[in-house]
Amino acid sequence: MNGWIILDKPVGLGSTQAVGAVKRVCREAGLGKVKVGHGGTLDPLASGVLPIALGEATKLCGRMLDASKIYDFTIAFGTETAGLDAEGEVVASSDVRPTLAEIEAVLPRFTGAIEQVPPAYSAIKIDGERAYDRARKGEAVEMKARAVTVFSLRHAGLDPASIPTGREWTPDQVRGDENGEGALESITLTAHVSKGTYIRSVARDIARAVGTVGHVTMLRRTKAGPFTLEQAISLDKLNAFGQGAAQSEIFLPLEAGLVDIPALNLSPEAAGAIRQGRVWTGGCTEDGLYWGRDSDMRPVALIEALAGTLKVVRGFNL
Repeated sequence: MNGWIILDKPVGLGSTQAVGAVKRVCREAGLGKVKVGHGGTLDPLASGVLPIALGEATKLCGRMLDASKIYDFTIAFGTETAGLDAEGEVVASSDVRPTLAEIEAVLPRFTGAIEQVPPAYSAIKIDGERAYDRARKGEAVEMKARAVTVFSLRHAGLDPASIPTGREWTPDQVRGDENGEGALESITLTAHVSKGTYIRSVARDIARAVGTVGHVTMLRRTKAGPFTLEQAISLDKLNAFGQGAAQSEIFLPLEAGLVDIPALNLSPEAAGAIRQGRVWTGGCTEDGLYWGRDSDMRPVALIEALAGTLKVVRGFNL
């Protein structure tokens, strides 16, 4: 078992619990002990794409953690909570409700390279202790701003339930309110972000920028690295594998996590040398990162090409 299970993680399940579920299902399927890891923590209150690596694919978990992610998220205006999500206690409130035009006007401020203060309820370590552990003990947690990148941030469409009563709305206005009129109770946005970006902080800062406060009520990851919801399976489908469902229905090969890197066909001699961890000279290719494959199309290693040499970055024992 060397590859990926892409789980559409439900709300309420933690990433560590999801890894445990995969281990359990592998045992039930008779696969014995399998090395398992995940490619990026997803909060219990969030749902969506959680890449879970098995066997040799766990060597790619670091790359997956560094990969960009895409999220859909809903900001509810009027209250800010301690955790910036639906579970925290209310720490600030406002009667101000922004219009669509006001929200869209501030989105460019949060696009590109930005400085962001992470939530106090986060896994960042402060003096060796998780910030959320300190916050839960009632300590005042001072979070330092960090540089992140928001590649894109856009309005994902209005939810009719987000619009207060007192005005008649046509279906077209509900879908977009192209004139930007009408105060909104909430809005759903889509963000493509770099590693280390906290969507809860994005939501907090957008709300404050339009003169109110807010928190996240829905967070769904739709893409992580090369993996999308189209490849993800439900928890029920995962459990079915333990009861005898076909492996092909839930399992992706190791190279599915390498589709964003060019492949390099290796000669038998080069493949043999790279499997032994040796530098191979005489490689005629442009400098850069590749994944090398042998004559049977099996992944051999992540390799760096530099000045005609091929050097192992991460080898696969397949």
